[in-house]
Amino acid sequence: MVEFILERAGYWAIIGLMMIGLYIAFSAENLIKRLVGLSIFQTTICLFYVSLGKVEGGTAPILLPDDMGDAHGAGHAAASGADALVAASGERFADLHHIYSNPLPHVLMLTAIVVGVATLSLGLALIVRIREAYGTIEADEVRDIDMQTALAQELEVEKDTKEVSA
Repeated sequence: MVEFILERAGYWAIIGLMMIGLYIAFSAENLIKRLVGLSIFQTTICLFYVSLGKVEGGTAPILLPDDMGDAHGAGHAAASGADALVAASGERFADLHHIYSNPLPHVLMLTAIVVGVATLSLGLALIVRIREAYGTIEADEVRDIDMQTALAQELEVEKDTKEVSA
């Protein structure tokens, strides 16, 4: 059991950070703290996916000279016959000497990081606008101001209705 936990220590650390980010996002009344919590949560998700793409003993997904074959540089027509093999199922695979990490999670998470930065900047811009409108960035104070404004508007409508009917 201890070996199972220690072998996956990185995953446990990621899960711990993810829970911390989620807790901050749900418990903080300050809107900036909520954004920081969401940012931590999103970053740990990216970290999780990148850690899944790492292959034990694998290298960065950049083709090394041993795996390029003799045909590289002499035209790409010969590469389809010598380096690329076709399995019985029709799936193509290459005869490589090195193990490479999977680049797909890294590429996807690069996109997620860009979207996350854009979302964070939009959230910060909204918080600036909320601060200008309400004078605070505390969610409970904003909620109280909204309730007071709604009650005042409702009383004004009732007053107008009574004046019209009288």
